[in-house]
Amino acid sequence: MLGRTLRNRYQIIKDLGQGAFGDTYLAKDLDLPGQPQCVVKHLKPKDPNPAILLIAKGLFDKEAETLHKLGKLHDQIPSLSAHFEENGEFYLVQDFIEGHDLTKELILGKKSSESHTIKLLHEILEVLAIVHQQNVIHRDLKPANLMRRQDGKIILIDFGAVKEISTMVVNAQGQTSFTVGIGTSGYMPSEQAKGKPKLCSDIYAVGMIGIQALTGQPPHTLPEDPQTGEVIWRNRAQVSNNLGNILDKMVRDNFSQRYQDAGEALQAILSLSPPPTPPPPTPPPTPTVYQSLGNKSPQPVKISSNSLKTVQFETVTVNSKGQIIKRSQSQAQVFTETIVKDITLEMVSIPKGSFTMGAPASEAKSYYFERPQHQVTIKPFLLGKYPINQAQWAAVAKLPKIQYDLKPDPSHFKGKNLPIENVSWNDAVEFCARLSQKTGRSYRLPSEAEWEYACRAGTTTPFHFGDTVTPDLVNYDGNNSYGSAPKGIYREKTTVVGSFPPNSFGLYDMHGNVWEWCQDIYHDNYNGAPIDGSAWESGGDSKNRVLRGGSWYDLAVDCRSAVRYYHSADRRWWNGGFRVAVASVSSSS
Repeated sequence: MLGRTLRNRYQIIKDLGQGAFGDTYLAKDLDLPGQPQCVVKHLKPKDPNPAILLIAKGLFDKEAETLHKLGKLHDQIPSLSAHFEENGEFYLVQDFIEGHDLTKELILGKKSSESHTIKLLHEILEVLAIVHQQNVIHRDLKPANLMRRQDGKIILIDFGAVKEISTMVVNAQGQTSFTVGIGTSGYMPSEQAKGKPKLCSDIYAVGMIGIQALTGQPPHTLPEDPQTGEVIWRNRAQVSNNLGNILDKMVRDNFSQRYQDAGEALQAILSLSPPPTPPPPTPPPTPTVYQSLGNKSPQPVKISSNSLKTVQFETVTVNSKGQIIKRSQSQAQVFTETIVKDITLEMVSIPKGSFTMGAPASEAKSYYFERPQHQVTIKPFLLGKYPINQAQWAAVAKLPKIQYDLKPDPSHFKGKNLPIENVSWNDAVEFCARLSQKTGRSYRLPSEAEWEYACRAGTTTPFHFGDTVTPDLVNYDGNNSYGSAPKGIYREKTTVVGSFPPNSFGLYDMHGNVWEWCQDIYHDNYNGAPIDGSAWESGGDSKNRVLRGGSWYDLAVDCRSAVRYYHSADRRWWNGGFRVAVASVSSSS
């Protein structure tokens, strides 16, 4: 394979390893600038039977779709660049991860401290929880399939389901089966060895990794109790009862006695961490980057009877099955900013108020990082009626540069009234700075608290529409539903802004269509979060910024009012956009 070029694009340059399920190679992507490196995985069914190839192709396409979706959900899962078949053999092309796998950290005979092990379990379970939320089982979690990227983050690689393609055979009756169970001895629980993996099978594997860290011994060398089948390990480690009990539950032989998914296990691990030290009192707000850029001194919008227009609109409320049970007439006050001739920006006046931010533990499929719930008080402000569209973007991109260059037409899906996407947080900040310089008003990204307050618009349900949504109300992946709602259309692209009913504040597309950047640095929970509605710009993961609202590509659960996501500030992708905010003050004029 060395030197071979697949699809006239991927040139194989190094053999990274061979296994029972296929080979892995390092390659160069000849089509991209700089010819970046990527990983090519080669899978070949053991049985050349044409019937096998047909079934294998269906399985391959399905698993590739899953990998592609997972890679878009989280930057700690490698993105899938391509998948294809050549001569009955299958290939996956994924991101190349600069770093090392955990076999370099979990060294035979070296025992890790309890605090280090808790941190490691936290890191693994945090990203695995995202996978489990999609009802996907990794199937082959082990140190060799956990990479420590150069930025220190854990990356999940080598998902096991696609490996089944290499083990398919047909018996004399024409029935297909798999010759080998997917998984690795010591990390694979009994139900998985029987070909019946569950989400909690992954929990067993993570638990065994934790035990390996504490004992310095690989799992397959640890004895089992002949009466119960449970792993005997505590006599080989120094461990508290609290952590020991959690690990024991993670590796129970009976799967029904384990934590059932990564979210449950993560909550248990988080319970071991002491509460964070309360932050110091919030100092008086300092000028943001937007106020310090440009030659003008941006000012808040002056709200007056002359500058606001009252608009009427209809809102809808749904029941638990997604059926509309109520239609209401509402109104909002809107300020219109002229960017250039014929291109305007409508900003909705959001009233001051207080709300409960975050999701309760009782909210179906909610995430740990949406908690703890806390009360936040919001000052009045203005927020974009819609996400920024491509016409507005193009107009502002022509304005004088402040700090960053802006591409005039970066979106994957083209249309002047489609939302802008494929823009980074840095791009969005630059957009605000240019707009501020032109208008003299301090346009900015909303804080995360402002965004959720505006999205909820006085509601406490998972969506501002009610307990669920359908694709008739939101642009998301309708192949999956939330609660008791039916499945529906998956449009596979963005839709014109304002295509669906607004919330009671008069804001459109707060759920789905494109993720929306917020000003805040990402924190993995709300402990210590500001309660005055300001952006949280201290502590946390300073490289990553918050996104809210879900997108056309996501499941309904990831379009809820409380859901949070993050990416690095320079990350661009097809489902990330933004809307702008600006402070407001009352005026008697």
